[in-house]
Amino acid sequence: MKALAVAMLLAGTLALGQSQPQKTAAAADDYSGMYSFLEEGEFVQINLEEGSRLTGFISRYSDSDKATFVDHFFEKAEFRDRDIRFSTRKVHGTWFEFKGAVSRGPGKTRNEDAYYVIKGTLTQYTADAKQVAAAKEREVTFRSFPQDSEDEAEDKAGGTRR
Repeated sequence: MKALAVAMLLAGTLALGQSQPQKTAAAADDYSGMYSFLEEGEFVQINLEEGSRLTGFISRYSDSDKATFVDHFFEKAEFRDRDIRFSTRKVHGTWFEFKGAVSRGPGKTRNEDAYYVIKGTLTQYTADAKQVAAAKEREVTFRSFPQDSEDEAEDKAGGTRR
């Protein structure tokens, strides 16, 4: 009877151990993070929640004052497979639409620049005083910023590595 209980315990432990790589594989495809935007210092924040719900914002220099940042939060956003689409809220008469896809970039690890890249078409809309919008469309590539590994983040927070 003891041998059967030990065998069942080992089988359960092995089954749990086998499910761990699946979680790791899913985490490997988490595209959440900060990506470059149009100018140095500007960025796009992408958040994938529950694997497919996309939220985020663009943080960019103000058109009128380059020392001031404005944030354009996603108003509508969609993530399916690797395709990303979003449109932002209007801030000071300017808003953005993006259609593209995310893929692996040249970075070898997540803590290197461009581990992921998002390529696509960005349309910037600007409304004049009469609320007439002009559109400027361009092809863009957003490169992921380096992300600290869990061990490095723990070290910076004052923890210890085991």
